[in-house]
Amino acid sequence: MRYVSTRGRAPVLDFEGVLLAGLATDGGLYVPQAWPRIAHDEIAALRGRPYAEVAHAILSRFTGDAIDDDVLRGIVEEAYGRFGHPAVAPLTQIDSAEWLLELFHGPTLAFKDVAMQVLGRLYDHVLERRDSRVTVIGATSGDTGSAAIEAIQGRERASIFILHPHGRVSEVQRRQMTTVHGANVHNLAIEGTFDDCQALLKAMFNDAAFRDEVRISGVNSINWARIVPQVVYYFTAAVSLGAPEVAVSFCVPSGNFGDVFAGYVAHRMGLPVERLVVASNSNDILTRVLNTGEHRLTSVAPTMSPSMDIQVSSNFERLLFEMHDRDGARVDALMRQLATERAFDLDPAALASLHGLFAAGRCDEEETLATIASVHRETGLVIDPHTAVGVHVARRLRGRRASPMVTLSTAHPAKFPDAVERAIGTRPALPPRLADLLTREERYTVLPNDLGAVMAHVRAHKGTVA
Repeated sequence: MRYVSTRGRAPVLDFEGVLLAGLATDGGLYVPQAWPRIAHDEIAALRGRPYAEVAHAILSRFTGDAIDDDVLRGIVEEAYGRFGHPAVAPLTQIDSAEWLLELFHGPTLAFKDVAMQVLGRLYDHVLERRDSRVTVIGATSGDTGSAAIEAIQGRERASIFILHPHGRVSEVQRRQMTTVHGANVHNLAIEGTFDDCQALLKAMFNDAAFRDEVRISGVNSINWARIVPQVVYYFTAAVSLGAPEVAVSFCVPSGNFGDVFAGYVAHRMGLPVERLVVASNSNDILTRVLNTGEHRLTSVAPTMSPSMDIQVSSNFERLLFEMHDRDGARVDALMRQLATERAFDLDPAALASLHGLFAAGRCDEEETLATIASVHRETGLVIDPHTAVGVHVARRLRGRRASPMVTLSTAHPAKFPDAVERAIGTRPALPPRLADLLTREERYTVLPNDLGAVMAHVRAHKGTVA
């Protein structure tokens, strides 16, 4: 299995190469040179199998000969053995043909754990075999950071620096990062938005000298190895609901488009996905571009679903590459235009190619609270604000379709207790293992939104790199 950049100028790499590289050297994102396909009888055979077995069956299509088959099997079994539910990603029915896919049973209570627990172990294996080290740098709008830190803390061959927007994540999200005191863990609170954090991250990756000096690798979903494990739960959910004989729709609350793109990958592999519904909060750039073709950056408004408070959705570039027939030069031109003009327009034919599969809608703050309340009233379930955005949009766009609609429930409600309490009058409790989180000592550094200051801090604290 080989991988190419969405901008067409970076070296072709194998899976191990894209794992360590993160971002391509031409500024693009890696995707498979060709999509692996799974026949319908093979998809049907996944039904009822343990989650780790399905993960091995899917991931092995992307790792090729870069990771030994027995090693990969051991990695996924160990990774998913840490989850709090034996199904790892269980389905919960909330209406006759409406389901929640619970993705918050990992160690940090968010869907990012599904990929991060695999990613950390992949790093261990590859770096041990190469006798090398990396400096992992990531940006988070809330959940990526804690999941990445949980995966990397204490590992001998990696240090991790996580940038989060100062004052723009929930207290629980922040404390899940800043109360981890491992010697290789560094939390940086950036005075700006998540888009600012993401821009700093990409600038560090694109500085060739700095990248080589500190040996950067990335855990954000710009790293292809972050996307692949998320493909798995689309398969487990769909086969549980009757695939491949039944087509299933998914609604994904999304900011950075990585989770949605994982669903697109499943579709390209042969999973019968009827529709991928993208759900946005008030920061609705994904809804706007998918519905109108106009990609216009605006300011970011803080919301009660902060993981979606984004205007620059990195993984949308991967979809641009596909909808423009893998023309890297065309994608490069669009991304340069976005950088200089803060906008671009999609070609109408390219946009039309998406409308059979994709749909998109938005959910404002009052609608988010109302959905948390209605789901609780109707089912007794408590959902977080991101899940509520998904449920609201799924119900509005589903229409009269009889096929199953699965909304990805991306975080435990206890990560956003203020919003949940406003909606239902009850404050959700953290699981017992995190019960003392709000009293643990925090450790983080506040830095200005300045590339030089961030790079200097990384240089000073990265530790020895072999």
